[in-house]
Amino acid sequence: MTIQQLKYIVALDDERHFARAAEVCMVSQPGLTIQLKNLEEEIGIKIFDRNKVPLTPTVLGAEIINRAKKILREADEIRDFVVNEKNKLEGEVKIGIISTLSPYLIPLFIQAMKKATPKMQFIIKEANTGQLMNDVTTGALDVAIMATPTGNPHLIEHPVFKEPFVAYLNTVHPMATATHYELQPSDRAELLLLQNEYCYNAQLLDICDIKSTGKIKEQFSYDISSIETLKNLVRAELGFAIIPELSMINDSETGLFKHFKDPKPVREISLVVSDTFSKKLLLEKMNEAIWNCLPESLQQNFAYRKIRWNDSPYFIKATTR
Repeated sequence: MTIQQLKYIVALDDERHFARAAEVCMVSQPGLTIQLKNLEEEIGIKIFDRNKVPLTPTVLGAEIINRAKKILREADEIRDFVVNEKNKLEGEVKIGIISTLSPYLIPLFIQAMKKATPKMQFIIKEANTGQLMNDVTTGALDVAIMATPTGNPHLIEHPVFKEPFVAYLNTVHPMATATHYELQPSDRAELLLLQNEYCYNAQLLDICDIKSTGKIKEQFSYDISSIETLKNLVRAELGFAIIPELSMINDSETGLFKHFKDPKPVREISLVVSDTFSKKLLLEKMNEAIWNCLPESLQQNFAYRKIRWNDSPYFIKATTR
């Protein structure tokens, strides 16, 4: 017995005619007849007396039709409940975000979301990529804002924007006065990375065409996880950094950062949810809030090449130790 079969017998009761009922149900008349026959054979009861004109329910058939109407009403109520839940912008939402994006995007994003969803409470967790993916998969987080693609078939990615990488140079760097940054042979050994940020580091190594961290100068060992610390190390002439453009949002006038020539290397930033996540309206509101708070330069079209991270030999080696 199926919901569709119940719809057919209710339509037959309303129309008392096979052809008209089939038209109402948008099915062929033979198809409706077969489904009625299958249902009657399954329950062992004749629902309609086909010898009467117009078509008439049997005594037991009339009771079955009444029960079918009740079931269909309850099914509609379930459907309405699910739709309302999907569109409800209330309650608690747990959001995770990569630490290389959080300090720059969250202050802008939260203000926009407070206006768009005043009845929602947001719990923000900053973590590395691996932890975010695990937490979304297990349900510890509802949504992650992170670089994609993840390569995880159980996660659904909703791309929001492309964020270019920029070179952050000190005043004595050979390219300090150039219009755009071009990688110098000596730069590979001077590249500063973040501790345990395997996704981010893999992207930087890809940009610089470095297959592992073995080529990077190891006179100093920095156990840091902050882009702001990287920037201070660059200012102290201890290396150079490649950083996401949003991290320059408060330093745009220093002249210490340089864009790459087109096509610019970018990371794709997406809203990532599990394949069972249902609040589509919330994702639409988050997408809109993030996009609207971005600097105009990130909203414009430009030539780019997307930097992956999950296929990097460095990333695979670092995360399988």
